[in-house]
Parts: sequence; structure tokens; C-alpha cells
Amino acid sequence: MSLPDAFHDIAKRVNNWGRWGADDEIGTLNLITDEVVHEAAATVRTGRRIPLALPLRQDGVQTGAIPGRVNPLHVMVQINQEIFGPGTVACSDDAVTMGLQAGTHWDALTHVSHSGRLYNDRPADTITAHGGAAFSGIDKARHIVSRGVLLDVARARGADRLDGAHSVTPEDLQAAEELAGTRVRAGDIVLVRTGQVQVYLAGDRHAYAHPSPGLSIRTPEWFHARDVAAVANDTLTFEICPPEVNDLWLPVHALDLVEMGMPQGQNWNLEELSTACGETGRYAFLLSAMPEPFTGATGTPVAPVAVL
Repeated sequence: MSLPDAFHDIAKRVNNWGRWGADDEIGTLNLITDEVVHEAAATVRTGRRIPLALPLRQDGVQTGAIPGRVNPLHVMVQINQEIFGPGTVACSDDAVTMGLQAGTHWDALTHVSHSGRLYNDRPADTITAHGGAAFSGIDKARHIVSRGVLLDVARARGADRLDGAHSVTPEDLQAAEELAGTRVRAGDIVLVRTGQVQVYLAGDRHAYAHPSPGLSIRTPEWFHARDVAAVANDTLTFEICPPEVNDLWLPVHALDLVEMGMPQGQNWNLEELSTACGETGRYAFLLSAMPEPFTGATGTPVAPVAVL
């Protein structure tokens, strides 16, 4: 089944191919300039640091529905081993096998393709089994530090958590922006809170996954108009699941990553941040969310920190 005309119409309006040159591999991260980061540092008032990552654990958010996206398998490879002989310093080492997008993560621009193309009009077959992504791998997405803005859609709607059937619209984002009391601007990283992660934290990863609120196919135009650098939220699928358009799976992924070249993140824990922002009335902060630089990878675990 081909993508509908409505999708292609939006794609044309948000397309950034060639905007930063034919060789560009980082898309909207170009908007995070030195000046943007310098201004972001001015949002720090108290130095309070709020971690936004879920713990990496074997009974994590993945349910097995996505092949290969396994929760972390953590094993010890040596325990108190005196590797230089008896009586010397002993070492303990461990190893992990996991899907790079198993927990709190960033999607690289190569995470999805459509119509045989990737961001900046590169062929989808430039991703290979042995080499990974030849272009726009997550290792190219360096220096993800900028002003973060929490758009607390759940709070703006007077809810602790959005219903699983709720599709987050541009109108929702606008209302959350008004609650935040600050305008989202070029180079910002936007964090959209639905409250859905509460379901996982309560111990039900299956209900966390489906049904789930998430971003509507209409939201990429809002982010494009504001020149947002990256977007993350507190759900497994990022966009609403099941999809708002029958049988049209992952259209927001395709619009954000392929057309706009805008990284997106999932499984971020925004609960403590929501409480802190609500108490202080300040929803903008310095956000450090550096990706692990796996060469050619289409995603990576991340341990983001908001500094208030």
C-alpha cells in the first residue's frame, strides 16, 4: 500500500532536503549553534539536575513485539579477578547485549525510510548489514546540548496522564507552550509529556506500549515552523498507537526523520521534570542529551539530564 496523498502533502511542506547543503548528515541539529547553547546556559538558576532516562534492565520496556529490540542482558565477565597475580588489585568487568533503542533513546535520521529514500534524498539501501548506516548514523549527531522546553500536554489539559486514544495535536502543543510561559524557538529541544510512562513505572509494560497517546501526523508542521532541533516524549512509539489513520504506521517518524531531518527520542521519563517545572513555573532549562557514538547506528541509548 502506498502512502496517501495527505502524507505527501505534509512531507512537501516540512521537507528540509538541501537546506544545509547536499552533504548534510545532521539535519535540524544544525540549528543548535554556539549562540543557542550560550543562551541555553542562562536558563540555569539553581543547578538542580534531573535525570530523564529509565533504568536499563532486563525487564525493561520492550515486550518482544519488535524483533531484535531486546531489553538489556547484563552479565559479569569477571568478578574480583586478580589479573596481575595473587595479592594484586582485583577487577570486575561486565558486558551488555541490548537493542540500541530498547530503553530511553534517540532515533537517528536513518531509523526509518519511505519510498526508498532517507533524509537528504539518500538511498535507503545505503544502510547495510555489515556497515550499518553509511550516512546520518547516530555517531554524526554530536553535541546534542541545547535549551530544552517541556511541553506538558497532560498538565495543560488538566490531566495526570492522557488517555491512550489521545492524539497530541498542534493545538495541544500550543496550549502547553502557553502553560510554559515561553515560546519555543529555533534550536530548542522539545520534550512532550503525556504521562504515559507512569504505566510502565507502575509495572505494566504491555499497557504502556498499547494503546498509547502520542504525536499526531499534524505535529511535524508545528515543529518545522518553530525550527525545533529535536523532539522526545515519554512513550514507546512516539506517535499515537494504534495509528490515527488506519494502517498508516509510523508516518510521524517518516516526516520527522526522513523529511525534516529532525531526531526524535522515546521512553524518556518526564515525571520528576514535570513536578519541578510545575513547582517553579519555569519550563525551560539546559538539556544535555549526548548520544552514544555507535558508528553507523540507527539509534542509541541516551541518559539525558535537565539542569534547572
